[in-house]
Amino acid sequence: MIQKFEFHSTLIPGLMEIIPFKADDLRGSFVKDYSKEVFEKNGIFHDLSEVFYTVSHRGVIRALHFQREFQQPKLVRCVSGNIYDVVVDLRKNSSTFKQFVSFYLKGDGKKEILVPAGCAHGYLVLEPSIVSYKCSEKFYGEFDDGIRWDDPDIAIPWPTDLIGGKEKVILSDKDRNLQSFQDFVQTYSGF
Repeated sequence: MIQKFEFHSTLIPGLMEIIPFKADDLRGSFVKDYSKEVFEKNGIFHDLSEVFYTVSHRGVIRALHFQREFQQPKLVRCVSGNIYDVVVDLRKNSSTFKQFVSFYLKGDGKKEILVPAGCAHGYLVLEPSIVSYKCSEKFYGEFDDGIRWDDPDIAIPWPTDLIGGKEKVILSDKDRNLQSFQDFVQTYSGF
């Protein structure tokens, strides 16, 4: 069975849900999650600058991250495992400013997302997972920033019940100390 690339718009302009090319046969599967030619034919210009992976335990939340300078659009796919993925529009002039879209991404190769510049990204790991990021801008530690995962103004309904409750959430020290959405609005001029 062959599944060709599919591209689906979402509520947030520029945020795309993508079904990768996948071919199944008696040996297993072949997945192609990026093709410059196919993407450009569909109006998506995403030149790769860096590719990296995260390996995370169940209960980890990596959120809500962005770069203040040199925005980092990224193609995100769960290679193995299962995550609840969230994208928040931080572009102050956008009609969807402060709104979010969420996805369940699984390691079955059936879905990935293209996160545009000016958006924060994060996810909750529902089972041990490996997540791939194909970025069109490199990572700059000095511009790395974020907003608290549980910010009340954004009010993301994280499905923490799927990991045994909020008390099971695992956060890095960095993520535990991220700013609030209100602090972001007051101190940052925007994208």
